[in-house]
Amino acid sequence: MADVEVMQTTVSEVKKTKKVKKSSKRRESEVQITEVDQTNEEKGGEYTKAMDKDWHSGHFCCWQCDESLTGQRYVIRDDHPYCIKCYENVFANTCEECNKIIGIDSKDLSYKDKHWHEACFLCFKCHLSLVDKQFGAKADKIYCGNCYDAQFASRCDGCGEVFRAGTKKMEYKTRQWHENCFCCCVCKIAIGTKSFIPREQEIYCASCYEEKFATRCIKCNKVITSGGVTYKNEPWHRECFTCTHCNIILAGQRFTSRDEKPYCAECFGELFAKRCTSCVKPITGIGGTRFISFEDRHWHHDCFVCASCKTTLVGRGFITDGPDIICPECAKQKLM
Repeated sequence: MADVEVMQTTVSEVKKTKKVKKSSKRRESEVQITEVDQTNEEKGGEYTKAMDKDWHSGHFCCWQCDESLTGQRYVIRDDHPYCIKCYENVFANTCEECNKIIGIDSKDLSYKDKHWHEACFLCFKCHLSLVDKQFGAKADKIYCGNCYDAQFASRCDGCGEVFRAGTKKMEYKTRQWHENCFCCCVCKIAIGTKSFIPREQEIYCASCYEEKFATRCIKCNKVITSGGVTYKNEPWHRECFTCTHCNIILAGQRFTSRDEKPYCAECFGELFAKRCTSCVKPITGIGGTRFISFEDRHWHHDCFVCASCKTTLVGRGFITDGPDIICPECAKQKLM
């Protein structure tokens, strides 16, 4: 209801005259409660001055019920006068709390098309007055700030306190924090807009996460950020995974091991491998290399041939001839 202005008419003798017919057309305008300023008896009869106009006293009546407003309080709405009773019945709002009319002498408090008497504008839970106080609304009910926060306000996953109006909120998936509560669980430094890593309901800054959980090279003990290799279930930087003897990088190369240490094929052959009796080169066995052993001598698969005719002896019988091996055919020819 808008601010209103009180007016009062004065009573005077009324002469019978024809009343003006009212139009049913109405328009919204400022509502006023007013009093008639004075009576005017200089126009051949008794007149009442109201709404900046002169009226025969019998013509100044309620727009709704036609009751005379002379000497009565009345309300102006859409440029028409109404008695108090009609105005309240037609235009006054109903209190949301007590379901009674909010009369012109009561303050009308409104929120989202709902209205209350000043005395009825109370917190739904604790019933304290909300006049001139902050309040919240939920499911068509109004609550004081404390009751609203206790029942409905979201809470920080860090400190458990509610988020007050205007508070900056940091969110990740279904969790939320005050800005100062969104910090690394190890160093307690606020993360803000920096990178972070979640792990088992905890939040870590990048440096603390690396210090505590990141994979470290078995050789240099530094964090492996990318491009690592695994050997015997242990992590290595590519540049750290080298031959124990010559330090050449072994990532992507053929290698083998001895005593749990990695060696490139060349170093392993030179240091530890048996040597072929025929070509004297190392027999490494790397990559599935096949070889033949007889007594204390060893041959590459391709080197195990007859010393005379060079025919392969793999899978065939052979005869030793001093340091050589020969096929049976060549042995027969040698005896003839």
